[in-house]
Amino acid sequence: MATVSLIDVMSAKAAKKSAPKDEAPIETPADTADAADADTRIYQAIFDGVLNHRLTPGTKLPEPELCNLFGVGRAVVRRVLEKLAHDGIVALRPNKGAVIAEPTPEETSQIFEARRAMERVLVELAVERVTEADLRELRRQLAEEHDAMHRFDQPSWARLASGFHLRIATLARNPVLQRYLTELVSRCSLIVGLYEPPGHAPCEHDEHAAIVACIEARDAAGAVSLMEAHLRELEQRIETSRMQGEKSLAQMLGLPQR
Repeated sequence: MATVSLIDVMSAKAAKKSAPKDEAPIETPADTADAADADTRIYQAIFDGVLNHRLTPGTKLPEPELCNLFGVGRAVVRRVLEKLAHDGIVALRPNKGAVIAEPTPEETSQIFEARRAMERVLVELAVERVTEADLRELRRQLAEEHDAMHRFDQPSWARLASGFHLRIATLARNPVLQRYLTELVSRCSLIVGLYEPPGHAPCEHDEHAAIVACIEARDAAGAVSLMEAHLRELEQRIETSRMQGEKSLAQMLGLPQR
């Protein structure tokens, strides 16, 4: 990433002041970095809200409210919403605005089919490339899951359940496959938010523990078989819709009220 010196910034500011009024202001590297940071903050807040089940399918994302919450202009918010729509997390409705996407039963089947295929490859690579340090991190992840489960902390449970699958993806050491799985996991979180009965764990802790045991034993076939059964079990539990609570957008994004 290129560094920007104070001289560069001061020179650009002086150029803006001296430029004729009918000319567009000069965009500095600092301006570009600030815009990228705003995009990332908004995208990640919405993405995490979906992953943690705070933002359920059908939740409205009003542009004026997002602008106010993040202190940015509409152009920034629209750019982020378009990226989220491209990733299947948001649906853009003409003349009605953006909402968290609501996958259909047909899309649900296709997404789980794709996820099973993706995780099969990632688990095989993880078994091949896992290190002792990786295994310690996996065991720490399991301990956190166990703690959240016994505290009946549903938001943490949901976050850790998704995080377990993404952690295994990092062990495969293939960023391209990892990026694809991240999108599929976020879309599965939408589906769980829409269809799974309340009070159910997104994933069963004991099933995660069994998968880790196979990875530790370098048993690729066993780990793949358990992961396949685990994902099919999750898909089979998805059968009813869950009502959306009466919360503000700020609460669902995990942000302070403005």
